[in-house]
Amino acid sequence: MPAEERPPLRVVISDPRAGNKAVNVKVKGVDDEELKLNESMKKTKEQERKELPKAKVGKKLFEELKLNEVGILTLSIKKEGGKANVPLKAIQSDNVPENEVWISSELLGELAGSNEAEAKAFRAKAWQLAVPEDIMIRISGLEIGDEFDGSLLGFDNLRFKIRGGSDATGFPMHPGVPGAVRKKVLLSEPPGFHPEKDGERRKKTVRGRMIPDPRAERRKTALAQLNVEISYS
Repeated sequence: MPAEERPPLRVVISDPRAGNKAVNVKVKGVDDEELKLNESMKKTKEQERKELPKAKVGKKLFEELKLNEVGILTLSIKKEGGKANVPLKAIQSDNVPENEVWISSELLGELAGSNEAEAKAFRAKAWQLAVPEDIMIRISGLEIGDEFDGSLLGFDNLRFKIRGGSDATGFPMHPGVPGAVRKKVLLSEPPGFHPEKDGERRKKTVRGRMIPDPRAERRKTALAQLNVEISYS
């Protein structure tokens, strides 16, 4: 089946060291070649985003949020009627004043409708990326609990541990089921079943614990989301 007929695999990356530290900042939209958006960064294509937009951050804020470890910043930007949360790849810059963050003027205009905004900045707890088929093929065969090199997703010097995932219709991967096929199993706990009372058990459909080769998958049953965690061990 042609690749374009399958849904893209979204990899949700979580950072167990992110913490809860948040700093009030002023966000400014600037015209800077280093921050310029390309098609794979567009907020309007978040489900298909293959790389994160970028932000420039001063040294003090960069250190305060410990962005040197992973370098992913989330801005919770205030806008009319609510807020917009956007993860960004942080670049340390001596040109950025204290408690300011610079992002693409195009992106800020889309998010907040202005060239300046108030926001809370914090080290990202989780973000997602769409993975091209060649990378999906390289990680196929790995299972829940396995680790792989973060450079495959553009994060050098990191390792990612597979925690689970789900297919296009929502059936979750299960660590107790071998292979990559769907199967009905008797469950007493997550993933796949959340009992409402002690001792409750149900037969539920789940996927196996292995990442399949995307070339062998059908659209309706294709793996759609993979959950990974940064491994610091």
